[in-house]
Amino acid sequence: MIGRIPVLDVHPLVDCGRRPAKAVAGETFRVSATVFREGHDAVGANVVLRDPDGRPGPWTPMRELAPGTDRWGADVTPDAEGRWTYAVEAWGDPIGTWRHNAGIKVPAGIDAELTLAEGAGLHERAAAGVPEEDGRAAVLEAVDALRDASRPVAARLAAALAPEVTAVLDRHPLREPVTATRPLPLLVERRRALFGSWYEFFPRSEGAVVREGEPPVPGTLRTAAERLPAVAAMGFDVVYLPPIHPIGEAFRKGPNNSLTAGPDDVGSPWAIGSSAGGHDAIHPDLGTFEDFDRFVARARELEMEVALDFALQCSPDHPWVKEHPEWFHHRPDGSIAYAENPPKKYQDIYPIAFDRDMDGIVGETLRILRMWMSHGVRIFRVDNPHTKPVVFWEKVIGEINRTDPDVVFLAEAFTRPAMMHTLAKIGFQQSYTYFTWRNGKDELTEYLTELSGDAASYMRPNFFVNTPDILNEYLQTGGRHAFEIRAVLAATLSPTWGVYSGYELCESTPVRPGSEEYLDSEKYQLRPRDWAAAERAGTTIAPLITELNRLRRRHPALQELRNLRFHHADNPSVIVYSKRSTRPYADTVLTVVNLDPHHTHEATVSLDLAELGLTPAQESGADPFPVRDELTGETYHWGRDNYVRLEPGRAAAPAHILTLRPSSQTGGSPNHDRQ
Repeated sequence: MIGRIPVLDVHPLVDCGRRPAKAVAGETFRVSATVFREGHDAVGANVVLRDPDGRPGPWTPMRELAPGTDRWGADVTPDAEGRWTYAVEAWGDPIGTWRHNAGIKVPAGIDAELTLAEGAGLHERAAAGVPEEDGRAAVLEAVDALRDASRPVAARLAAALAPEVTAVLDRHPLREPVTATRPLPLLVERRRALFGSWYEFFPRSEGAVVREGEPPVPGTLRTAAERLPAVAAMGFDVVYLPPIHPIGEAFRKGPNNSLTAGPDDVGSPWAIGSSAGGHDAIHPDLGTFEDFDRFVARARELEMEVALDFALQCSPDHPWVKEHPEWFHHRPDGSIAYAENPPKKYQDIYPIAFDRDMDGIVGETLRILRMWMSHGVRIFRVDNPHTKPVVFWEKVIGEINRTDPDVVFLAEAFTRPAMMHTLAKIGFQQSYTYFTWRNGKDELTEYLTELSGDAASYMRPNFFVNTPDILNEYLQTGGRHAFEIRAVLAATLSPTWGVYSGYELCESTPVRPGSEEYLDSEKYQLRPRDWAAAERAGTTIAPLITELNRLRRRHPALQELRNLRFHHADNPSVIVYSKRSTRPYADTVLTVVNLDPHHTHEATVSLDLAELGLTPAQESGADPFPVRDELTGETYHWGRDNYVRLEPGRAAAPAHILTLRPSSQTGGSPNHDRQ
């Protein structure tokens, strides 16, 4: 049913309202709708947010976003976690209609007395809905003035149009009639679902001893904990561990994914399961659950969370292979089919066959997840979720979040868009993306416009700059500056980004030309790194990463996704974008990046000043405004059009990360690093 005042095309809308739109506590997002009515009478609209207890939030009036389009919108901010609803109310605005008509008729002497009488009646009805403490007397005074025939008609009209009367009725409009949409679901989750900086490392490599001619000695959870202070010092919020479970012996892979493993080869952590246990066990070489609990506690002391890999697959030695043979696909010869992603083959991994006992697999998965949750894990990076049924994840995540809504799931799904978007809709709080392969200006602009637009209502990107599986060509050939560029882009474009250990050392050697696999990949062997030597030699970009994470914590604008706006630069190698926030204070960050790691580039940057929240004089271009380059400490005075020259060899990075000085914007900004 369309309603007396049509309200159409409400956004955000996920699967026609069958699934909730998403936000985090304190995140501002826009609700919009097409609102109109017959004839020329005025209309109004507002958004009604209802909290998890069903209580309506404060009045949020909508405005027409562009005159004549009938497209209305308002920005709303849920302030607590839980399951909310939002709805749009559209209504006839009889006083707005009267103001328009009276402004024409009364000065022209057309039906002046009748028009003023109509206005008096409307204002009297409106006054009944205005609280006494919020200006009812001002509206009633306007009623008296409209009916006072002893006064000039112009004065009577002016009394009704007085700013104090208009302000009261803007807060408490006379709404006749009203059309309300059905309440639409809104899931408000914790802040970490949107904002965070992730660091991935293999515990077995930290503290490992690898000497020529001697069996390698893997690191442990205890030696890995010694790396945590350095990770925290770089400003990371989340420490992500690949699987820490026992690793199978059968078909174990050797170095560089070779099919033959030697007696001392450690195998891939993703080949889960051995006689020592499965997904609910810790590899004996790494230590005990007591060691794991200490690792989690140490991370917490350093204000970091631990994310654990959840890879629902098994080595041929996994206990499930014997206990639940029905959970695996058997080929005609009776053997179990191993995993393949042609041309890649994973002889050491058996995938699960879900259709044979979906309920049993769901139950076991819930048991395992809750066991790790009991040891302090509240974030899971899910390996290859796109190779499992969507309905399986919907059941698992739904059940976990029903009792533990703070648990966050990251979907590691580099696959077709339909699957990636659907996984986000059915429950995954975060998603890997195609960012790794978007390196040009046009493709970055197009992709980020998509991610920060309608998709942001349900899909939150996690921009990992590299992974143990992904060393893309840009990093292989671009040298140190390519690593700097990608770090700046990831840290300033997305509220969540991630780094796989070794990125700060600019490790860039592929196993072979044309491959995205690392030479001597840490997936198959121990990879101890001499962090102290790299720092002494100045071959690490850890200082840049540290500064990026500091800026992200300091600036609320960088902690949001939907506020991304692109600006024009007349050079295809230079990309310009801004982020602006008003919560908890006015904050704008403008980033200019040279995407070419090999050459210096110059450009004229033309800014949309309104998007930067500047004052009217600055929007006109008449008043230059100060900006501070957070990477160098330099201050410039910019206007609408600005010359930039960016070279890969700049002292900090081939980019400007500019913040508008407090005097440039209304509201100012406090001088602190953490919210």
